[in-house]
Amino acid sequence: MVETGHFALVLAFALSLVQMLVPLYGARVGNLKMMAVGGPVAVTGFALTALSFAALASAYAGSDFSVASVWENSHSLQPLIYRITGTWGNHEGSMLLWVLILTFFGALVAVFGSNLPATLRANVLAVQGTIGAAFFLFILATSNPFIRLNPAPIEGRDLNPILQDLGLAIHPPLLYLGYVGFSICFSFSVAALIEGRIDASWARWVRPWTLVAWMFLTGGIAMGSYWAYYELGWGGFWFWDPVENASFMPWLAGTALLHSAIVMEKRSALKIWTLLLAILTFSLSLLGTFLVRSGVLTSVHAFATDPARGVFILCILTLFIGGSLALFALRASRLTAGGLFHPISREGALVLNNLFLTTATATVLVGTLYPLALEAVTGGKISVGAPFFDLTFGPLMLPLLAIVPFGPLLAWKRGDVLAAAQRLMAAFAAALVAVLVTALFIDGASVFAALGVGLAVWLLCGALTDLAVKSGLGNVAPAVVLSRFTGLPRSVFGTALAHLGLGLTLLGIVGTVSFGTEKILTMHAGETVELSGNTLRFEGLYPAQGPNYSEDRGRFLVIGTDGNAKGEISSAKRFYPVRQTTTTESGIRTIGFSQLYLSLGDEGNDGSVVVRLWWKPLVTLIWGGALVMMAGALMSLMDRRLRVGAPSRRRKPAGAAPAASAP
Repeated sequence: MVETGHFALVLAFALSLVQMLVPLYGARVGNLKMMAVGGPVAVTGFALTALSFAALASAYAGSDFSVASVWENSHSLQPLIYRITGTWGNHEGSMLLWVLILTFFGALVAVFGSNLPATLRANVLAVQGTIGAAFFLFILATSNPFIRLNPAPIEGRDLNPILQDLGLAIHPPLLYLGYVGFSICFSFSVAALIEGRIDASWARWVRPWTLVAWMFLTGGIAMGSYWAYYELGWGGFWFWDPVENASFMPWLAGTALLHSAIVMEKRSALKIWTLLLAILTFSLSLLGTFLVRSGVLTSVHAFATDPARGVFILCILTLFIGGSLALFALRASRLTAGGLFHPISREGALVLNNLFLTTATATVLVGTLYPLALEAVTGGKISVGAPFFDLTFGPLMLPLLAIVPFGPLLAWKRGDVLAAAQRLMAAFAAALVAVLVTALFIDGASVFAALGVGLAVWLLCGALTDLAVKSGLGNVAPAVVLSRFTGLPRSVFGTALAHLGLGLTLLGIVGTVSFGTEKILTMHAGETVELSGNTLRFEGLYPAQGPNYSEDRGRFLVIGTDGNAKGEISSAKRFYPVRQTTTTESGIRTIGFSQLYLSLGDEGNDGSVVVRLWWKPLVTLIWGGALVMMAGALMSLMDRRLRVGAPSRRRKPAGAAPAASAP
C-alpha cells in the first residue's frame, strides 16, 4: 500500500505537468481538444492524490514503522484517532494534505466549470496545474512521506504530545481549505491576465470561491485559537505569534477581496483592484507556508525543518508571487477599468473597507517580517509582540468597525449617508446605553472598555437594523414585514450574519480582556479560593494512567452559596515517556458565555501545588462569533445568484411550443 501511494504521487505529479502545459497551449492556439484535456486530467490527478493520502493514512492507522514519517510521528499505544490525525501532524503529511486540497479545488473547477468559456476554463486549470506541479515536486524532492526504513523499527517515537488532541483533527484541514481555496481566485486572476479580458463569467465565479475560502479560513483560525487556548494551558486566545499572523494576513486580505468582489459582481467596478487582491491574498497564503516550513521561526505552530526546504519554498514564492505581479504589471493596463460611482455610495463604503483592511494587512506583515529581516541583516534579535500590534492594528480597526453598519444601508452608485444615519439612530442609542451602563455599573470598567462594549453593540444592532429596514419594519403591516423578511435574498441574511458574528467576537474580546480576573496561588488539599464570585475547593491530586502517558489530575469542586458542590473542574499534568515531555491539561467550566479556567503548576515538597485561575467573562463569544460569520458565508453561498454559476444560453428545440415561465 505504501508503494502504491508513492507511485500514485509520482503519477499525480506527471499529470500536473500535463494539466499545466496542454490546456494552456490549446488556449493559445485555439485547439478545443487540447483545452478539453484539462478537466479529466484535473479529476484524475485529484483521485491519485487522494489514493496517495489514503495510503499514508493507512500506514499511520496501522502503525507501519517501516515508513520513516510514521516512525517519527506515531506510536502503537496512541489512540486510533490520534494515529489518524498524526497523518497531517507533521511536515510531510501536512504537505500531502495541502496538495490533496489543491487538486480537490482543481477538480471542482473541472466538474462545475463546464459553462465557463473554454479558454478561461483551460487557463484556470493550467495555472492550478502549475501550482500543483511545483508543490508535487517539492514533496517528492525534499519531503517524501513514503521513505522506507530498513530494518523497520519495532516502535515509533510518538506524536508531539500537544498535537494529540481532537482540535488537530479539525484545525489543519479547515485552515488548508482556506489557504488553498484562495488558489482558485489566484488562478482565475492569472487566467484573466493571460487572456487579457474579464467577462461576466469571471465575476460570477470568483466571488463564490472567495466565500468558500474565507469561510474555511475563518473556521481554521478560530479553531486554532481555541485549541491553543485550552491545550497550552496559558489562558490566552491570541498571542500575535508570527505563525498566527501568517494565517491572519490572508484572512484580512481575503475579507477585502470578498467585499471588492461584491462591487465587481454588482456594479462591474474595481475589476483591476479585485485581480490584484486575489493575487496578493494567495501570495500571503504562500508566505504563511514558507514561514511555517522554512525553519526561520520557532513556534508551537511551526514545522522547524531543514532550511533546504525553506529555500525550495522560497523559489516557489518567487515564481508565483513575482511572476503573477510581473504579469499584472504588463497586462493590467489592457483590461477595462469598470464602472464609475459616487464616493458616497455602497461602492464607496466597500472601497473604504478595502483601504482599512489592506493597510491593516500591511501593518501585520511589517510586524511579522521585520524581526526576521533584522536578524538576517544584522544578526540582532528583537521581539515584536502585542504592544506593537495594539498600537498599530487597533487604531485601524476602530474606524472600520464604526462604519460597517453604514455599508449595507447605502444605495449603489449614489447613496445618502444622512438617510442611512437616520435609520441607524436606534442602533446608536442602544450603543450609547451600553457605553453608559458599562461605565457606571460594572466595576473596573475603563473608558476604553465601555467604548469597546458600545462598539460591539453598535455592530450587533446595525446588522439587525439592515434586516429591519429591508423588511419595512415600522412602515408596513406586520404581515407584509414577515413576507418581505422571508423573501429577502439569502446574501442579505449572509451579510447580516457576518456582521453580527463580528460584533459577537468583538464583545467576547472586550469582555475577556477588560473584565477578566486572574489569580496565582499555592493550594493544599481541602483549601478553598474565591474568584469573581466563584468558590473552588481543591480536593487533591490523583494519579491516573492513559494509553501512552501518566498524569497527576487535580480535582476542584465549584461550591455554591449554600455550601454544596455545583460542579467539578479538573486539570492535569501529563508525562509522555516516549517523548519525555510534560504537558498541562487545562480545566474549564463554562457558565453562560463565560468560563472558569484553571491550570496546574509545579508540585511542592509539602504536597502543595501551584494553581493558576482565570475568570473569563464572555470568552465563548470570541469563537461563537466566528461560527456565526461562517454561517453568514454559508448563507450567502446558498443565494440562488451564486449557486447558478455563470450565465449560459439554452437552445430551444426546433418547433417547440412556447412554455409558461416558471417562477
